[in-house]
Amino acid sequence: MNNVTDSFVFLGHWPSAESFGVNTNILATNLINLSVVIGVLIFFGKGVLSDLLDNRKQRILNTIRNSEELRGRAVEQLEKARARLRKIEIEADQFRVNGYSEIEREKMNLINSTYKTLEQLENYKNETIYFEQQRTINQVRQRVFQQALQGALGTLNSCLNNELHLRTINANIGMFGALNEITD
Repeated sequence: MNNVTDSFVFLGHWPSAESFGVNTNILATNLINLSVVIGVLIFFGKGVLSDLLDNRKQRILNTIRNSEELRGRAVEQLEKARARLRKIEIEADQFRVNGYSEIEREKMNLINSTYKTLEQLENYKNETIYFEQQRTINQVRQRVFQQALQGALGTLNSCLNNELHLRTINANIGMFGALNEITD
């Protein structure tokens, strides 16, 4: 250890170079060599190291700039997507509301149509019943008239003799002839 401190203490004191020889003090020579190498590296490597650091700095700045641009575009696309989503949600709500109102309108139309159909069916039923009543009444009238006619013919046939029968026919023919002359 004494040699190490001696080499630092006596750095300012160099014996004049009377002879050239090999210094066997490893610590003293390493320290000198190391400081020479570091000095040479700093002197010559300063530009290279500075260029390397500048290049690295520019790549990092470019990457940051590109990342910021990408982030800006992503934020812009996200805002567009959110706006489109809001628009679609509003349209979906409108379709839902319109769908419900359309369903209610169709339901009311169906109910009204069903009531009208039932009303028409009721009218057809009433008309059919009235028609059947009239037909039945007409049939009964015809039967009654036929029976009355048959009864009258039977009574007339039993009451009429040939002479009375011929006079009735002649009277009817005369009335028919008189009607014929009036219409001509």
